[in-house]
Amino acid sequence: METEENIKIKEEPEKKERSRIQKIIIDLVCGIAVGAGAILPGFSGGVLCVVLGMYPLIMELFSHPVRAIKKHWKIYIFIGIGWALGFFAISNLIKFMYARFEVFTLWTFIGMIFGNIPSLYKEAGKKGRSVSSFVSMGVAFVVMFTMLLTVALLPSANITPNIWWYLFSGFMWGLSIIIPGLTSSSIMMSLGIYESFNAGLAGFKLEVVIPWVIGMLLTAAALARIVEYIFKKHYSESFHAVIGIVVSSTLMIFPIFAEYTLVGVLVSIACFVGGFFVAYKLSNFKVEGQD
Repeated sequence: METEENIKIKEEPEKKERSRIQKIIIDLVCGIAVGAGAILPGFSGGVLCVVLGMYPLIMELFSHPVRAIKKHWKIYIFIGIGWALGFFAISNLIKFMYARFEVFTLWTFIGMIFGNIPSLYKEAGKKGRSVSSFVSMGVAFVVMFTMLLTVALLPSANITPNIWWYLFSGFMWGLSIIIPGLTSSSIMMSLGIYESFNAGLAGFKLEVVIPWVIGMLLTAAALARIVEYIFKKHYSESFHAVIGIVVSSTLMIFPIFAEYTLVGVLVSIACFVGGFFVAYKLSNFKVEGQD
């Protein structure tokens, strides 16, 4: 006859195995979320990384790649697989919805962004808040809103996309990874290169993909340690600045000038609420470091 102690010992390996499986699923889901949202105009992959607990891992990968890979290689594998799935598969579905139901899709993602703000605010206050924290938030909001508004008001430039512009696109993506809240797609759209760039990525054209990857990796690697240092030394101010950037960039994509019917208004509200709920629940799933 088995004692209670023996039964507990037998159950422990099963619990550990379930825990590992749960971590893998969470890593995949978080990677999919970042990959699917990364290519959409007005959204920042860096913010999703912060909300989902991936930001320290990503910064460590760019700042200290050898140490990071030795320490977290399993996490990077599953995040990478999820990112690829989200970027190349789910993002195509989202782009289809965006093309057919632009306003409703925008309201869904606006709801998702605001659903992430409670988690961002909690993260920003992890090491306390001060007057300088809220000053930083306000300054970041004004600066980013002014920049994005200026870009939005500029007429689209008559640019012929080429390898150098795709390298520039990689540079902008690298910035958006290490500086949460920065929306590279808005600037690319104003320059008239976003559509060509997006089509090249979707078709996996090497003349687009290679310079984009090179620009992104070089930029992230070159600036990661500087940004990491700033966040360590001024944690509260930096994360409150992220909130200001997120709110300002989100205001810029509000479809307030769209033509709405009563049904359209109700559907938009439902999309916003649904997006908020999904993001709020998703923010509870955090990528965890592994020993």
